[in-house]
Amino acid sequence: MHKSYKSSLFALLAAAAFATGAHADDLGKKTFETCVACHSMKAGENGTGPTLHKLIGRQAGSVEGFRFSGPMKRSGIVWNAETLSAFLRAPQESVPGNRMPYSGTTDEAALKALVAYLEAESR
Repeated sequence: MHKSYKSSLFALLAAAAFATGAHADDLGKKTFETCVACHSMKAGENGTGPTLHKLIGRQAGSVEGFRFSGPMKRSGIVWNAETLSAFLRAPQESVPGNRMPYSGTTDEAALKALVAYLEAESR
């Protein structure tokens, strides 16, 4: 393979990878827009839903100052990519009786992007 061809191919693949990553970031941020009516990413800022600040690794139902449902407090969930995906896909199936008024998402690309966004932004 010719050297300039390899360079061009590499540049094209790198640009595609960058664009895909940027698109996923944008999709995660856009998908999160439906969450901001109830949730904040700021520490101590609870709304209708609890703050999502430092969400990853946190026990479900444990944000101080927020009144969680009994089922959420008893769920035993520790939030990570897997548990967030399951919960956001079908909240009432994941934690029956929780009070979050969100029916879930069937858009797997948006779900994956949202979980990645929450992982990055909630630290």
